Amino acid sequence: MTALAATRPTVDLADTPVVTIDLDRMERNIQRLQAYCDAHGIANRPHIKTHKIPAIAHRQLAAGARGITCQKLGEAQVMLDAGITDIFLTFNVLGEAKLARLRALASRPGVRLSVACDNLPVAQALSGAFADAAEPLAVLVECDTGMGRNGVQTPADAVALAQAIARLPGLRFAGIMTYPIMPDTRAFFEATLAMLERTGLPAAVVSTGGTPVYRQAHEVPGVTEHRAGTYVFNDRATVAAGAATWDDCAMRIRTTVVSRPTPTRAILDAGSKTLSSDLLTLQGYGHIVEYPDAVIVRLSEEHGHVDLSACARKPEIGEIVTVIPNHTCVVTNLHAQLVGVRDGRVEVVWDVAARGLVR
Repeated sequence: MTALAATRPTVDLADTPVVTIDLDRMERNIQRLQAYCDAHGIANRPHIKTHKIPAIAHRQLAAGARGITCQKLGEAQVMLDAGITDIFLTFNVLGEAKLARLRALASRPGVRLSVACDNLPVAQALSGAFADAAEPLAVLVECDTGMGRNGVQTPADAVALAQAIARLPGLRFAGIMTYPIMPDTRAFFEATLAMLERTGLPAAVVSTGGTPVYRQAHEVPGVTEHRAGTYVFNDRATVAAGAATWDDCAMRIRTTVVSRPTPTRAILDAGSKTLSSDLLTLQGYGHIVEYPDAVIVRLSEEHGHVDLSACARKPEIGEIVTVIPNHTCVVTNLHAQLVGVRDGRVEVVWDVAARGLVR
């Protein structure tokens, strides 16, 4: 018996619902994006919010990623504890407790921690926490180039904030970032970078983000790195955006048909606590691989309501079907474990170490 066989985890894939990760697909996804970044001289900084698992982050780094991206301090702490030391935190950090935690993480030996900021009060708070630090904190200005979420609104605003960051004790202006790449990103970044150069504050880092748009990263002026998250698993939204195929979707949720109350309705043992309630711009709450014409029309907490009206062939009670979720990142956060499978056999079971760490 081989060492792998001797230590292979025992998970009953018929004990549903269970979230599986096809390892071959995941590995191809990791290599595909890394190859794109390498071909264009762009650093790959994957966002771990999709998987929240240090072992997968280490696989991304082994494939060539420069560092990782985290959204919250809790995620960053889990990754640092797992030996990953180059982290970009893409969220405004505010509040004494969070600033103290940020300072403690940044002070660990060998850590390269940078943060995003889109307003002066946050920059001033960061300065207050790092004014007496041995090394200044690297801060990137977040730019809203069309998403309508966080971010300064104009190139002039970006430059003004960069200048303020550069003046504040304990901080170092490191560059600019945005999420995702949008039609206006190129013009916004061109103007911002030119203005920064004229003011003597060149951006060492120009960071873009997003899985559906990652193949556009090399078209953004001055881009030095890209942050993609969903690509590692892919999902129904990524397929709908034309950025992946069904065969690229590594996350597959095995779920059982537990009832057929009417000829055109099936009930799954996977509801909102398994699949998430994210519709995005899609119809239904997931793609049933074996019955592509079926529509998961409604979710209760533990029930998936499936409309079979368009199906020529319909599932039987007790049948296990496979769902590709709308939004893989949310599904990960709903589950304590993900099960890695290869050729239908369980190879690894990962605890979702950063699950629920929203602070």
